[in-house]
Amino acid sequence: MRIAPQASVHPNAELEDDVEIGPFCVIGPKVRIGRGTRLENNVTIMGRVHIGEHNHIFPGVVIGGPPQDLSYTGADTQVVIGHHNIIRECVTINRGTEKEDGVTSIGDHNYLMACCHVAHDCKLGSHIVIANASLLGGHVHVHDYAGISGGVAVHHFATIGSYCFIGGVSAVRHDVPPYMLCEGNPARPRCVNVVGLKRHNFSSETIACLSEAYRLLFRTKVGVENARQILCSKGLLVPAVNHLLSFMEGLSLGRHGRSRDRRQAA
Repeated sequence: MRIAPQASVHPNAELEDDVEIGPFCVIGPKVRIGRGTRLENNVTIMGRVHIGEHNHIFPGVVIGGPPQDLSYTGADTQVVIGHHNIIRECVTINRGTEKEDGVTSIGDHNYLMACCHVAHDCKLGSHIVIANASLLGGHVHVHDYAGISGGVAVHHFATIGSYCFIGGVSAVRHDVPPYMLCEGNPARPRCVNVVGLKRHNFSSETIACLSEAYRLLFRTKVGVENARQILCSKGLLVPAVNHLLSFMEGLSLGRHGRSRDRRQAA
């Protein structure tokens, strides 16, 4: 371990091999940091936080702060972060509340750019890119390989599907379907995220199937079940299309276009 003499590390904090702690960092007593993780200067980690291996955390980051929720009464909730993440300057990640499982979680190989905010009870998968100054409200779920551009605000309880892309300065009030490119206020699916899918080696046949599914769901608006029947008749029900249709079916479980927003439903 290499710990700068200006850093304040509580003796109860658990630091594994090769951890680097820069000057003026503050590490609390309930923090665990995996091997190879590097903290630049002025990083604050408070509360119960578990950070995995080989993460790179830049100046001004605050992880594990209390949730910005007026109903929070000090429960011993936590933040769990996986491996190989890059967390840039002044990102804030709040710990969870008791309204779910008490955990704010971030997976592996994510890139959170400067000044992003990850609120309480958010669940982020892996290989996600979130650009500067984007804000995730409480209980937001972001699936693997999603891309969120700069200045995006995501409503609490929204779900961001895998392999989607959200354009800059969008207001996300509803769930964002997988594989789609969305933008606007409110953000709406505009087309299939063709560039992103090609970068992740989706075949041209799969992209064509998704494009037809997009046309039926968001242009002609025939409904999920009718779209499934039409796509089946044309032999276009590939796994990605089935995943998209299942995602759209889930919207009926919630309200206001958010499948997980059920606290006041019924």
